[in-house]
Amino acid sequence: MSDTTITTAHEAYAFACMRCGHGWEQAYEIEHHVDASNHAYVVYKADGERVPSPLSTPTCANCGGHVVRIMRAGRVSTVQRLLHDARTQPPAGPLIPQEPPEEPRPATAATAAPSTGHHWHLSNLLHPFRR
Repeated sequence: MSDTTITTAHEAYAFACMRCGHGWEQAYEIEHHVDASNHAYVVYKADGERVPSPLSTPTCANCGGHVVRIMRAGRVSTVQRLLHDARTQPPAGPLIPQEPPEEPRPATAATAAPSTGHHWHLSNLLHPFRR
């Protein structure tokens, strides 16, 4: 009697290298087999090619490192999409142009700050609320 495939499962994982920061995702076909001696074993395939188990010592394709975090599928692609969106959208900011700051007024002895060299006037504090 030869080896037989009992079931094939499909799993996908996200990976992040802790050495270089590279992230990737990979889908696997996991074939559960039974050999002639009735011993169960598993074969992992990625893109149709037999590969080692992704759970046993994954290797970073970018740097060759083996300190790789394994996560559920979708984690890396979500972060990559958020980073891409952040690069393509303009930064948030005021829609109304800001008024130029007022010219500093000379300090008098009664209003000068003792040691900081800067004194806040009430008009400076209310400046952001003016139109």
